[in-house]
This record gives sequence, structure tokens and C-alpha cells, in this order.
Amino acid sequence: MKAFHIVASAPYYTNTFLLISDGGHGVVIDPAADAEVYLKQLEEDGATLTHILLTHGHFDHVGAVDALKEKTGAKLYMNAADAKMFEMQPDETYTDGGTIQVDELSFTVIFTPGHTPGSVCIRCGDLLFTGDTLFAGDIGRTDFPGSSTTQMRESLRKLRDTITDNPQVLPGHEEFSTMDNEKQHNPYLRG
Repeated sequence: MKAFHIVASAPYYTNTFLLISDGGHGVVIDPAADAEVYLKQLEEDGATLTHILLTHGHFDHVGAVDALKEKTGAKLYMNAADAKMFEMQPDETYTDGGTIQVDELSFTVIFTPGHTPGSVCIRCGDLLFTGDTLFAGDIGRTDFPGSSTTQMRESLRKLRDTITDNPQVLPGHEEFSTMDNEKQHNPYLRG
């Protein structure tokens, strides 16, 4: 597997990710950058984009979805609650604990509502893509329409209690971290 970190431009600087399987299939997570950035990398690696995975439906995480779907035919995956709220048409919707298999890559979906009603984290091996649920030392906002502080608290408890190893935490914005570091230093995960 090859993994690429692509940062969308100002003003939101969204972290987006492109993973390419050993079989040459591409998976983009939260494609907020210009579609051409992903397409160029895929071409350089001789890969084909087959899957678009969203952690949630906010505009700063979905900017390239339509262009990528049009140019590649990749399937869009997201939570049904966000699909409804943001009037998006995914090809597939997630189930909590469900997996998406792309060659040797296995993506496990963890429902983590709070930032949005359909927020999820996505686990692939030792990588945990947390979108706007969990940041390094912080969490996503819960003052947007559809957000819920109560759900966010429950989602963070779920992450804290069910992830017992130490994956790299790859949030939708800012710096990366590890789960152990967040359990030790993030005040929202300590209790």
C-alpha cells in the first residue's frame, strides 16, 4: 500500500488522504482538494480510483467528490444520516462496524456522531481517519446544525474504550497524533 497525505488549500486546510492498494486501486478519504491533485497522483502510480470514503458531509471534506466520480466512476460511501442532511447521493452507505475491502486494504467504519449526525471514523490497519470527530488535543465542533454534544461525548467514549491498541490518528484538520497520546493528553478522552 502507498499512502499520500494531501492538504486542501485555504481557508480550511483539510487533511485528505489517498491510499493505493498493491493491486493499483485507489481510495480517497475526504477529497477536499482539487480533483486534479488526486488524478495526477493516481496517474503517476498507474492506479485507478475505485472508492471515495467520507467521514462526514461538510463542504470542506467533499469538494472534489462530484468531479472524481465523473472522471473515474469511483463509488461514493458515506453515512446515511449525512447523505440525507447534506442531500448527497452515495452509491453505498455505511453500517457501524462494517468493512469495505479493497484488495489487501480493509476499512472498518466506526459510527461517531456528534460533529454531524452521520460522522464516522475509518480504520485501516494502524491508521485511524477521524475526520472532525477527534483532533490532536481537541475534538470537532458541536455547535453546527445537526451537531450534538451528547452524541460527541458518547462517540469519544466509544473510541476511548474500544480502540485498545495505538493507531495513528489522522484527523480532518491540523496535526496527526496517536491514540495513546490522545488518551493521555486530550482532555475530551480522559473521562
